[in-house]
Formats: sequence, C-alpha cells, structure tokens
Amino acid sequence: MAKDMIISASLAPMSELLSQTVLAILETVNAAKEVPIQKENFNKFSNYLGMIASTLKELSKLDIDNSDSSESLRNALGMLNQEIKNARQLTLDCREKNKIYLLINCRKITKHIDGSTKEISQALSLMPLDSLDVSLGLSNKISRLCKNMMDTKYCVALVEQEIYEKIESGIQESDVDRSYANELLAHVCEVVGISTEQSALKKEFEEFKSEIEDARLKIDTAETIKIEQIIALLEKADATTSPEEKQKKYFNERNHLGRQPLEPLQSFYCPITRDVMTDPVEISTGRTFERSAIEKWVAEGNKICPSTYTTLENLDFRPNKTLRQSIQQWKSRNKMSTIVSIKPKLQSNDEREVLQSLGKLQDLCIERELHRDWVRMENYIPILVTLLGAKNREIRTLSLDILCILARDGDENKWTNLASLLDWLIMRERIAEVDHALESIVCSLAHQIGESKSALRLLLQLSSISKVQDVIGNVQGCMFLLVAMLNSDDPDASGDAKELLENLSYLDQNAIQMAKANYFKPLLQLLSSGPEHVRLIMAETLSEIELTDHNKLALFREGALGPLLQMLSHSDLEMKIAAVKALKNLSHIPQNGLQMIKEGALKPLFELLYRHGLSSSSFREGVAAIIMHLATATCSQEANDLQISMLESEEDIFKLFSLISLTGPDIQKSILRTFQAMCQSPSGPDIRAKLRQLSAAQVLVQLCEVNNHTIRANAVKLFCCLTADGDGRTFLEHVGQRCIETLLGIIKTSCDVEEIAAAMGIICNLPKNTQMTQWLLDAGALEVIFTCLNDGNRNASYKRPVVENATGALCCFTISTNLEWQKRAAEVGIIPVLVQLLVSGTSLTKQNAAISLKQFSESSTALSQPVRKRGLFFCCMAAPLTGCPVHLGICTVESSFCIVEANALPPLVRMLGETNLGVSEASLDALLTLIDGERLQSSSKVLDEANAIAPIIKLLCSPSASLQEKILKALERLFQLVELKQKYGKSAQVPLVDITQRGNSSMKSLAAKVLVRLNLLEEQSSFFG
Repeated sequence: MAKDMIISASLAPMSELLSQTVLAILETVNAAKEVPIQKENFNKFSNYLGMIASTLKELSKLDIDNSDSSESLRNALGMLNQEIKNARQLTLDCREKNKIYLLINCRKITKHIDGSTKEISQALSLMPLDSLDVSLGLSNKISRLCKNMMDTKYCVALVEQEIYEKIESGIQESDVDRSYANELLAHVCEVVGISTEQSALKKEFEEFKSEIEDARLKIDTAETIKIEQIIALLEKADATTSPEEKQKKYFNERNHLGRQPLEPLQSFYCPITRDVMTDPVEISTGRTFERSAIEKWVAEGNKICPSTYTTLENLDFRPNKTLRQSIQQWKSRNKMSTIVSIKPKLQSNDEREVLQSLGKLQDLCIERELHRDWVRMENYIPILVTLLGAKNREIRTLSLDILCILARDGDENKWTNLASLLDWLIMRERIAEVDHALESIVCSLAHQIGESKSALRLLLQLSSISKVQDVIGNVQGCMFLLVAMLNSDDPDASGDAKELLENLSYLDQNAIQMAKANYFKPLLQLLSSGPEHVRLIMAETLSEIELTDHNKLALFREGALGPLLQMLSHSDLEMKIAAVKALKNLSHIPQNGLQMIKEGALKPLFELLYRHGLSSSSFREGVAAIIMHLATATCSQEANDLQISMLESEEDIFKLFSLISLTGPDIQKSILRTFQAMCQSPSGPDIRAKLRQLSAAQVLVQLCEVNNHTIRANAVKLFCCLTADGDGRTFLEHVGQRCIETLLGIIKTSCDVEEIAAAMGIICNLPKNTQMTQWLLDAGALEVIFTCLNDGNRNASYKRPVVENATGALCCFTISTNLEWQKRAAEVGIIPVLVQLLVSGTSLTKQNAAISLKQFSESSTALSQPVRKRGLFFCCMAAPLTGCPVHLGICTVESSFCIVEANALPPLVRMLGETNLGVSEASLDALLTLIDGERLQSSSKVLDEANAIAPIIKLLCSPSASLQEKILKALERLFQLVELKQKYGKSAQVPLVDITQRGNSSMKSLAAKVLVRLNLLEEQSSFFG
C-alpha cells in the first residue's frame, strides 16, 4: 500500500512515482468523505486533490523517464508525495477522532486544511513543465490549479462557528445552568450526528475526555485550561452526568459547608452602590465597579475614577471575570446553605414560619434551575406533599406552586436529549409516588379558585407520566372535578382542564370515568375510531352508565348514533349486542328516537327482531325495546310536523303483530307497547283501522286472560286503543260475557291504575245494545262502576282516566228507554255521585255525568207521583204538601231521578260557561229536559231562578251548529212567556239577527221563529221559506 511505502526518488521509475501519488490522493479523498465535520472544507480539499490526480494521470502517459529534467521532476514528485501523505494522515485522523473533539478543534482543523492545500500547491508548482514535452493546455491547467489552491480560503461552517461561540460564552459566564449545557450538547449532537440516546451520548463524551487526556502532553497550558473549561461546561448537561454522579457531587460540596451563610467579602461590594456586584467591570485605574453604576457615573459627565479621583485614561470597561466567578461561587454556597436550613422549618407548628419558609423556597426555585436540582436532592418533595393536607389554604397553595415549579423543569417544549427528558420524567414520578400525593392534589381541586388552579397545573404536568395516567382516573372525584373546571369561567383553568383530560383520555378506563362525569368526547372518539375491542367496551359503557336525558341528547348530537348503527350491522354478535344495549339506553328520548328513524335504524332493527335463529333471547328483547322507544317518539309533536311513521303497509303491521304469538313475555310487552304508541301517533287512525281488519282483537282478548300482569296490562291498553274509534261490530264477535267478566275482574283486582282505566275504557267503548248491557249488569258492572266513581281518591290526577271512562260506561245503564236499568243505577246511589262529578270532574267526566243525568231526567216526568189531597183532619193538623216545581208531583232522587231534587241545576248552569263545547252542550241537554213537558210556565220559572237562561242565550254565539239549533228551539218555547220575553228578549236580539244573516236555511228559519216571538219579525217573513 502507498501509505506504508517510503518513496525513493533515486530508485523508483517516474511512472511508478506518479501511480503511487495518485493512489495516495484517492485514499485521501475517500477518507475525507467520512470525516463527520468540516464537510464543505473537506469537499473543496478533495476536489483539488481530484484535479491533481487527473493531471498526474495525464503526465504518466508521457515519456518523462528519458527527459532532461527527469531529476527535477523526480524531486518535485517526491515533495508532492510527502505532502499528500501528510494530507492523508490529517483526513485519517479526523475520520477516526471523537466527534466532539473534532468540533471543539474545528478552527485548528480548518487551519491544517488550509496549510496542506498551500503546501501541495507549492510542491505541484515545482514541476519543470517547461522542459517536459507537455502540451500548452496541460501546462496552463496545472498553473491555474496551483494559483487557485494558493488563493483558496477555508472557513469554519456557520453552525460550527455558532457552537464554538456558545462554548466561549458558556465558559465566560461560568455560572450557566444545565439547560444551557443541555441545549449546547443537543446542538453538538445535531451537527456531528451523535445519537441523543443517553448511553450513546455518554460514551461519546467519555471518549472525548479520553482523547483530551491523551493529548495533554502535546498541547500547551493555555489550551489545556480551555479544554478543561469546555469539559466542565458540557458536564453540566444531563446526558454527560448520571443522577447518581450529580447527587454525589452535590453532597460532597454541601457537606463541606457551614451551617450559617458567609458574609460577602469587601471586594464584592461596588464602591458606588455599596451593593454586592452582579456584573463587575474594571476601569483604567484598575478599580472594579458594577457595570450599570459606572456607566451611569460616566454618562453624568464624570471623567475621574470614583474611588481614586484620578483622571480616566479611557472609557473601556473590562469584565472582571475572576471577581465575578468568586461572587457567583459565594452566592451559590450561601443559597445551598439556605436551602438546607429551610427544610426543618417547614415541619414547624408555627404557620407563619412555615409560610415564610415556603416563600423563600419558592423564590430560590424560581431564581435558578440549579436551585431546583438542590431542592430535589434534599428530598423536599415528601414534605411539600404532606403540606397539601394543611388546614391553612396559603400553605397548601404555596406547596402546590413549588411542586409545579419542580415538575415543570424549565421549557418542557425543548427537551434537548433523552437524558434530560428522563430526568424530568423521574422527577414527576417522584412527586406522584409519594403516598397519597395524587389524592391530596385532587382534594385541592375542590377548593378556592387560586388553589384549584395550582392543583390543576400540577396534575397537568404529572399527566405526562404513564403511571399517573393509569391511576389518576381512579382517584375519587377527580374526573368530576376536572369536568367541572372544564366549564369554568376562568379561561386558564378551563384550558388546563381540557388539556389534562386530553392527556388522560388515551387510557380506555379514563375515557370511561370521564363519561361517567358527563364528558363524552374521548369515549365518542374511541367508539368511532378505536380498535374493535375498544369500541365494544365503549358501547358497553354507554349501556351501563347512568345518564340524564340532557346527556343522552348530547351524545346523539355529538355523534354517538353513527358508530352504534355501524356496530348494529357488524358480523360479530357481541358487537351487535353491545350496540343494542347502548341504543336501548339512549333511544327512549323522543328526539333521539326520531333521529334514529331518520338515519335508517328501523330496517336493521326489524331484521334482527325477525331473525329467529339468534341464540340470545335477551338480544331480541333489547331490539324490541328499542323499536318500542322509536314508536313512542312518533307520538311527539316533532314527529307530527315531520310526518314520520314506522310501518307503512298492512303486511308490515301483520308481520310485527304476529310476533306477539311467537315470542316470550319481554318481547310481547315491547311489541304491545309499540302498537300502543303507534295507535296514538299521527298515523294512529290508520294503524288502528288496519289492526281491526287483522282481527287483532281476538289475540288481545286472549291476552287479557294471561297470568303475566305486564302482558295482560299492555294487551288491555292496546285493546282500549282499538275500541276508541271505528265500528264496534269489528270486535263485537270477540267480546262475549267471559271477556266482560275478565275486564271487570281486572278493574276489581288490579293495582295498575292505567290497566284499570284501559279496562274501563273498553267497557265504555262497547256497542250500546241490549245484550251487551245485560251482560254487563249480570256481571256486576254497575256496582264496579259505582265503586270507581265513589272512590275517595277519584279527584287525584292518576285516577282521572278511570273516572272518565267509568262515567262514559255508565251512560249505557241510564238510557231513558229502559227504566229497569235506570232504577238499578239509582238504587246504588249513582245520581248524587254524578252531581258531585259535575263540580269536581274533568271536562270529559262532567260531559259524561251530564249525559247520564239528562237520560235520568228524561224519565222524571213519568215517574213523578201526583200530590194527593189530604183529608180535613190532616189539613188542619199539618202544612199542605207541595210538589216538584218542575214536575208538580212528588219527586225524589231515587224514585223519579229528579235533577232538581238532586240539586244538579247550579253545577249544570255553571257548565254552560265551560270553554269545552261538548261540556256546554251536555249540560244544556240536561237542563232542557226540564222544559220538555207541558208545564212550561213552572219549569221555565225554575230555569230562570237558576240563572240558566242568560248563559243559554250567550251560547248562541258558539260555533257549534247543533248547540245553536237546540238553543233556538228552546228559546222559541221560552219566549212564549211574556215575562221571559221581556226579561231576556233584548239580549237575544243581536245573536238572533246574526244567525238570520249568516246561518244556513234551517238555522235562519229557527232564528226567525224566535224573532217572531219577540215581535221583531212578521210571521209571513221570507225567512220561513
């Protein structure tokens, strides 16, 4: 190899010398490519060497061994070969040397490259080109190359120069913190390509120190001192010194301290300010002052030294580095002593002393990163955590603030290497690992805003630790407090809470705890985009946690429905089951139910419900429950506005209804409730009609007899819905005496008021025919109805439907065409109860009661007994008997059903003023039964005395044509009496005239007849047609 060969100018042929030189150049060029620094300089150097190699190859093609100048050429080549060998050694050394060493010596290496370039150029220029048979072009080429190499300049790279300047600055400052050293070392690693992994970086640094040791004998004292300063600077970085080494160094220094702070030396004071200097500078007289003070002295026009009063030769200020370093060492020594002395004071029972000590400790921690290192090494953390349980709020808050400072560790966004990151993480772990630390911090979240914000900041810093993330969610009340602070009016607290929740949300269990605290964003993200097993867990969570209606609405609004519907169509049964459970928990809110319908949930739900092969019966039960919730949603006003329906065709209705006979009780219950809801929805009339066509009553009648109360109750309720409208003949064939007995049995024995109301509703809606009524009587329906109406709790809101249906059912027993039924009803005491209901009942109850009383009253005239004349003896002995003022006979409630004797007139008159026209008309019908007989004079007087005529006239203005017609016919009779015509005729004129102008022909004719009675119209008027 050329590098092992000593070139002999006298022995080797010229061509061999050229070849060996070219080979040495190529080796140098290859080595230069692997040098980690000075890339640009070595590339330029390699380019020159490459051009020299090219030139030498051209020379080798000439016959130069026989040249007259061969000896001169041989000597020149020998010199060139030697310089190339030196250059090769330089590049090999740079390739093998430690990278940090090379960077530190970048200026020296640049000078070596520059010197080598010029030496090679000079050797090349010594070739006797003029005496050789070379072309002019080659000769000029070599001459230009020599000139360019002589003129070239090599510069240190800008990034390398920046690092060098930072090193110089760090050495001059001498008191820089480890953050400066960390940043410097990170910059070094980036430039020279060193891994920031701690072991690799530490190994590189140890090699650097080893190479420095080897080079100590070859460098002068000044350079040795500078290298030692560089090493001391870099050793402040985390990666170059282990925590154990730092701690050992600290305690070695700390154990040599006294217990009391040292007083400053007199030389530390500035003669002008009389304070200890921070930036001492020396002036031309050799005296030292604080920079800012002497600058101000000079700026004020002073030209003499403040201490010696001698004239200043110049205004140059030289930093007094030695004094400055001494002052910094004194300060550090005293600060270390102070930190050591504070520790026992924090355990004092004197709150004032504790607060003062915490204040000092906080100031020291803020002042320098080095102080924070000392506080950590003095093991202050357990003491500070203990103080979080103090009764004094200021003590707790200060302790939290100091822990925040210790955990923050400078600029977290600029971790310079893995070592500093690990050191930072270890510190946070130390805080979290103290017994009950997290619990104490969380407790502070519930206190006043200042303390809670400090606790929140500390938790936020600790949340970067996986151990904290794993356990913080289990700290009682933590998630609830964080969510509460998320909604805080304080933007800083809200922002920190949001960031902390995001840091914790990566853990599935934390996302679940957040959801339990009503913060659903992490759970919804995992439900939407997490792995399948995580999506499964989140869906199960939604099915298990307790949620308010507001939260359920929020979950759908924030996107829970889409992922759950996707899971509903998943091939895995477990995923389907979880989705069904979650949707069951969320779908009972009408808005959510409507959203599910709009987003196409019904199709997959019905497919799952009809899939008989599913092994899990509870799964189908859940599906049926969801469908029931959706059906309930269609009863809302919003559904009415959107015209939403669930089942469109008769086939769909039949398919769903048929499942009642094919499934178990839970599914039966849900399907029955589904149809109940649909029957009450906007599409209810159509659903009810189709169910009646499908003979649904047959199935429902059978279910009314089952032992399962829930199924029976829901069947009765649906049956009641079907009987509410339509022709009773459609279900008459299915309702026999047995069914009636069953319904009455339910009314008598059930504890479910809704079931009782529904059973009574069916009886109320039964066709009014003789056979049906007789079955009811035979089964004891009248007594059951009376019991319901005479219940002491009948006015309670939950009993109102029962009473309404009971009064409706009673109407079939009070028809005037069957006196036997009326008498049986009167005998059980029903009439007084009906009168009471005129006062206290709902509108429908009042209406039904009035109808029954009207039917009773229609029989009163025939049942009233004539007043018998008494004998002479009795005439002398007792007051004469008087009959009913309406029927003019002897009337009683039980015997003649007289509504006058029952004192029903006052409530009936009041009902004329009800806003519900059905109530008004029913009361009118009952009152008008009093003037149906031939004793118009006496009955009209009774109505007048009851103040009934004025409200009757007022009803002429109602929009009900049937009501107007009845009143016109009544007035035509009443105004036959002059007394009533004079008393009420004027008040009736305006509505009567209005009817003659706006009413139909029959109404006009009736109104005209009344006007004739009032002498306001001739009998030959055209109104009579």
